[in-house]
Amino acid sequence: MISLPLVYTILALVAYTSSFWYLFIHLMSKRDPNHWFIGLLLGLGLLLHGAVLYNDMLTPLGINYDVFVLMSFTSGLMLLLSLLFSTFRPILALNLLGIPVAATGLILGFALSKQNQIIEQHSLGLDIHIILSLSAYAVLLMATIQAVILWFQNRELKNKTKRLWVNLLPSFQAMESLLFDLIITGFILLTLALGFGFFTIEDFFAQHLAHKTAFSIISWFVYGSLLIGHYQFGWRGQKAIRFTLIGFFLLAVGFIGSKFVLEMVLGK
Repeated sequence: MISLPLVYTILALVAYTSSFWYLFIHLMSKRDPNHWFIGLLLGLGLLLHGAVLYNDMLTPLGINYDVFVLMSFTSGLMLLLSLLFSTFRPILALNLLGIPVAATGLILGFALSKQNQIIEQHSLGLDIHIILSLSAYAVLLMATIQAVILWFQNRELKNKTKRLWVNLLPSFQAMESLLFDLIITGFILLTLALGFGFFTIEDFFAQHLAHKTAFSIISWFVYGSLLIGHYQFGWRGQKAIRFTLIGFFLLAVGFIGSKFVLEMVLGK
């Protein structure tokens, strides 16, 4: 018997695939795609993606933090933000990156997730902290990818090359504006995540979170400094790219380093 989540997954993939090829064909033929049509198709796909996530993530015992469920969650969030930002920035072409990522995350989450990563002694505040943290990491990862694309785009424009992928990208100014949109969004989410963490986690040292928290706070200062520098002193270009990469590197060191110490060194 075909399950409802399977039906939702198939329909979401149909919506994602249709929107990808519609957008790709129009951009390759230099025709302006219908923004409303793309929005409706991707919106439908994201709603169905959310329905699958709802079934996989929410359990009677709490939220399931299985790695494949989290991949599905973060990939869907990335596409949602890409779609939202493209409503007021001329960056619709970037959904060509977001759609395959979301489709891959959806498939992995549905096919490989297991309900075995549930925190038994959880609270609403802790769940909110974890979801906010994951959302902040996803958005700041998007900003990091955006910074890398900007670096390559700037190099290609300076060399006056006309590679296909450069021609498909929005203007450098639009891409740079999107970078700061992402950093602002990620910074707000990271601020909220840190705030909930301080109020909901009782003992950072007993729970082996001091290392992760310290690097997250340093990263928060890096992103905050970049935003102040941008809006007060006009920082942009290579300086903005460097600050973005450094900020995410610190976040990654805190997260990956904590997991390595806990799982490989301490065996927890």
